[in-house]
Amino acid sequence: MSNTRLPLLKEDKPKKKKSRKLTVILLLLFIALLAVIFFRSSVSRITEITFEGSKYSTSKELLTQSGLKVGGQFFAVSKESVKKSMMELKTIQTATVVRDFPGLIKVHIEEFPAVAYELDRQGSLKAILSSGAAVPINETGITVEKPILTNWNASDPYKTKLCQALGNIPNELTSDISEIVPSPTLSFPDRIKMYTRSHFEVITAISLLKGKIEYLNQVIETEQPGLIKMLEADSYVPFYTENDDIEDIQE
Repeated sequence: MSNTRLPLLKEDKPKKKKSRKLTVILLLLFIALLAVIFFRSSVSRITEITFEGSKYSTSKELLTQSGLKVGGQFFAVSKESVKKSMMELKTIQTATVVRDFPGLIKVHIEEFPAVAYELDRQGSLKAILSSGAAVPINETGITVEKPILTNWNASDPYKTKLCQALGNIPNELTSDISEIVPSPTLSFPDRIKMYTRSHFEVITAISLLKGKIEYLNQVIETEQPGLIKMLEADSYVPFYTENDDIEDIQE
């Protein structure tokens, strides 16, 4: 028998990569086209900006400070940048920025609390915040339990320190203080005089106030009106004694 050769099977040639590359390129071009159309459409724009929690600034002031504007790019808004810009205002303690697609930007604001009040040169009452900022009283009125700051210069650095100290003390411990006046000495440049609604006069220093406030309230609750000193040492002297009352009766 003669040897019969079987025909060789042809190997499959690898598919050309050109068609695959072309498909990828077309896909990328299609995605880029969609992106261009999307970012030029109104869907990608800021359509509304709201501010919540502000009592001391108008929406116009807040909008200017934030750098946001209706019609701007929604996805280009940097939350941290807006927050940083808002906190440059002395009234704002912190801010939270929320992007609500499509088009809505919400800015939640927490302001520094009011710790005192002050009469300006025109006789208008202003609220003093714990940051030291002075803001006009709005329609919500005032809180009676806050002290009035008297004879303070706007540029006095101890005024800001006083406001910060008051902001770190619970309201119930300062509610009886009606007025605070600067009374500096060489030994205590931050010394102050305070007058209470229960008719006590108090001498202390801003740097000592937080640590001494509980002693003040203990004396107010248990003693008759008098002079309280809270400096290096604490002391209390009543304005009137029982002997004074007896002498008044005898006279």
